[in-house]
Amino acid sequence: MRRRGNEHGAHAPYPRTARLNQVLREVVADALERLTDIDERLRLVTVTGVDIASDLSHAEVYLSALDEQTAEALEELRPGLQQSIGRQVRMKRTPRLHFAADPAVAHGMRVEEILRRMHEGHARREEDGHDDGPASGPKSAGPGA
Repeated sequence: MRRRGNEHGAHAPYPRTARLNQVLREVVADALERLTDIDERLRLVTVTGVDIASDLSHAEVYLSALDEQTAEALEELRPGLQQSIGRQVRMKRTPRLHFAADPAVAHGMRVEEILRRMHEGHARREEDGHDDGPASGPKSAGPGA
């Protein structure tokens, strides 16, 4: 049986796995929120998703940003985060957490940058009086009019 792809490029999980992904995302996000008071390296980190393996042995935790300092902090705190999961979620085994920057966030930022540059270029052309865009040209009724 084939499964559809999800937002992180992996296969869509079975319903149980999807529920676990959501529960793990909430548990890890809550734990990280509490830890921001203790460790400033986690201040601007948002958990965007979790993708747990079908055998529940490990889970990829996707974050809005993951620089070197944040990665170090998360690796130091990983055992405690896994203990949090073990206490709050009834599972046969607690998955080993792996952390990664969410590629969707990077792609979104890239799209925003491209749109911003296009907008700035359009504004510059308007200021210079060289706007050749469709809105400034003569309107035609199209072929056969």
